[in-house]
Amino acid sequence: MADLRSEEEQLDVVKRWWKENGTSLIAGAVLAAAGVFGWNAWQNYQEGQSEAASVRYQQLVNMTAGNALNEDQLANARELISEINDDYGRTLYAELALLLDARLAVQQGNLADAKSALEQVTNNSSRRYVQSLAWLRLARIEVADGNPDVALNLLDEPITDSLAAQQADIRGDAYAALGETEQAREAWQTALELAQHRNQPLYGVQLKLDDLGAEEATQ
Repeated sequence: MADLRSEEEQLDVVKRWWKENGTSLIAGAVLAAAGVFGWNAWQNYQEGQSEAASVRYQQLVNMTAGNALNEDQLANARELISEINDDYGRTLYAELALLLDARLAVQQGNLADAKSALEQVTNNSSRRYVQSLAWLRLARIEVADGNPDVALNLLDEPITDSLAAQQADIRGDAYAALGETEQAREAWQTALELAQHRNQPLYGVQLKLDDLGAEEATQ
């Protein structure tokens, strides 16, 4: 522009530039506005999905609270869990519903279904804490199902540090199931230390350590 000889020449250049580029600028502005609108609409949709999933999940919690469920109640709970996962599968509440589904299956003595529900969370969740909970519960089930080696492998997954005490506790259970007493003792002591350091209540671990001592005293 500095080389132009007059204001008329400058105006003429602006007119020609606008004629050549104005349409694309308008189109770009329209697309940008549409993008903002689309993003806001998507955000609103996601919030609506999350709120709806929250309501359904609370219904599930209320439905499964209290005493053991009878067959009809269990069937209704399972149906609601499926509905939450089908309709709101990308939300946190769908993953929490699967964790609850695993608990119900364990209460019914159905370890296979419990494992299946937890594996869906470990394989698909992008939320490390929820995924870690599922790994820990899977490991506990594997110990109960006579597979402590499998449990130890699960405990090597990248479990979040905030659950390290629980991780060490279950590791002790797995070693105890394998008859590896010293490794079990070390794992349970670590669990207690972590729980005390983080002010996390961890029930039953001291009793396990006391039982180890009692067993050694009788040998």
